[in-house]
Amino acid sequence: MTRATTPGSGWAALGATVLLWASFALSSRAIGDSSLTAYDAALLRFGVPLLVLAPLLPRTVRALARERASTVVLLLAGGLPHYLLFALGADLTSAGLTGLLVPGTVPLFVTLLLLGSRRVPARGWAALGAIVAGVAASATGVGDGAGLPGIAVLLLAGAVWAVYTLGLQRTALRPLELVVVVCAGSAVGGLLLVLAGPAPSHLLVGSVRLTDLLGFVLLQGIGTGLLSTLCYAHAVRTLGGGTAAVGGALSPVATAVLAVPLFGEAVGPGLASALVLVVAGVVGFHAPPRPRGRPDQQVLLAGSPANRASVQASRSVTNGESSATTDRWSRPA
Repeated sequence: MTRATTPGSGWAALGATVLLWASFALSSRAIGDSSLTAYDAALLRFGVPLLVLAPLLPRTVRALARERASTVVLLLAGGLPHYLLFALGADLTSAGLTGLLVPGTVPLFVTLLLLGSRRVPARGWAALGAIVAGVAASATGVGDGAGLPGIAVLLLAGAVWAVYTLGLQRTALRPLELVVVVCAGSAVGGLLLVLAGPAPSHLLVGSVRLTDLLGFVLLQGIGTGLLSTLCYAHAVRTLGGGTAAVGGALSPVATAVLAVPLFGEAVGPGLASALVLVVAGVVGFHAPPRPRGRPDQQVLLAGSPANRASVQASRSVTNGESSATTDRWSRPA
């Protein structure tokens, strides 16, 4: 399967990925109106992929023994901690902002965490400035239903995903092994919280509506946890990492548009401005550098550390993606 022979399937996979990522933000926004608690939704989000990938557990345990404990801690931050912050932010604000602020601010937080150890070109700083301006627009111009507490929680969720991203850069785990580690740690952690008492659960006492259960199993467990992983991996293989990463930046737009009929949210001037600024910033940040010099020099440039840093397609779980070719700085889940 090559780019030259199957570009159509790559674009179809990328389109499916955008919709699956949007469905994660939208379904997270719907937790408060369902019969599930946030902890129930987390158990489904991480438990379903873990059950499907259970045959990989022995191999993953062996691989995990070779990882540093600090790296594992960073990786686990992208599981249950990030999910609960994401769900809380979604409950406190709008679906449009939920789908925008977390993935949109990850490049900013990663850059801040690596400040002093990695050079950012002028174009990169301009892109990050657009993201900051978009966050400011969301905080001042969106209005009711998107208050500052919710925005603050979503920004914290973006920062936690950036911490997870640093773990991705250090780990030697294969993509599916990474999914198993994050899902296993998150499912076990969530279950312990529920059984110990501090975390409420309707799922374990059997008071969950069947429609809610099936919906979250399909949208988050299978859709986010598995299908988005496979679709994005195929898109990267057929279209290239840069195209897939930039195309994936459209998911906040899809989220905001779909939230109109689903939740009655309006795309007003404030949210529209935030969308334009943040999406433009993400696209500008991930866009590959303009090639210079002879063709042989351009090939070398495409493999340079600076370019790989912005279009690293590797081992991302988004808000649930994982692939040997997934952009590390793009999509949380």
